[in-house]
Amino acid sequence: MTFRDPVSAKPFAVVTGASTGIGFELARCCLDAGFDLVIVADEAEIHQAASRLAREAATIEAIEADLATERGRHDLFALIGSRRVDALVANAGIGLGEAFLDQDFANVTQLLRTNIEGTLAVVHSIAHGMRARRTGRILITGSIAAYVAGPFQAAYNASKAFINQFALALREELGGAGVSVTCLAPGITESEFFRRAGQLDTKAGRSKKDDPRMVARIGFDAMMRGDAFVISGWKNKLQIAVARCLPNNLLARLHRPWSEPER
Repeated sequence: MTFRDPVSAKPFAVVTGASTGIGFELARCCLDAGFDLVIVADEAEIHQAASRLAREAATIEAIEADLATERGRHDLFALIGSRRVDALVANAGIGLGEAFLDQDFANVTQLLRTNIEGTLAVVHSIAHGMRARRTGRILITGSIAAYVAGPFQAAYNASKAFINQFALALREELGGAGVSVTCLAPGITESEFFRRAGQLDTKAGRSKKDDPRMVARIGFDAMMRGDAFVISGWKNKLQIAVARCLPNNLLARLHRPWSEPER
């Protein structure tokens, strides 16, 4: 679905995982800042999101594509074409509950391909043009979960540890190239995440959650400033400060009651 202003010469942004939650609100932030948009998600709801975001002064193009697959990435890159991408918001990611050995390994593979392979492939493709032009902004959504070994969401926490470290490493590689890389580390945020991950029967799934609009605004503003890393919310910052003082095995034990299904 396309909502197009044919004479637009606005800056152009690509937002992945934009159908709901933080990604949808990041897309809204881009519009508020004057960007035209391509938004992508692996579900048909991305077209409803485009309708909700539509504004007369902006071009919004929506595509349903699974970035865990080569076909999905090909379709996204074909839609972008040769256009100059001024901002890439790499937000797509999924979770997965239950104990690792009780999970269908196909679902584990889908998580890793979405959170890691899909993110890296999109960044790798789009950042080339940014580096060649010596200008651009990249925001990558990591997580405070990266700081804790997560029983009953082991693969997810590990994938976010990878993403947090990758974002900071890429930022250093692009230092002096005119391209900024920012990592946003949200905490538990109101979204479809826990339902899709099958974690509604956990303490984390039932807990009070952060407002996705607030989280997105913090991340977007950090990207526009060119910050390296931002944690959304003072409670999440406090959790990370405490986590850095405790041994990893204790952190894993403390995490268990939050993520273990209550049955």
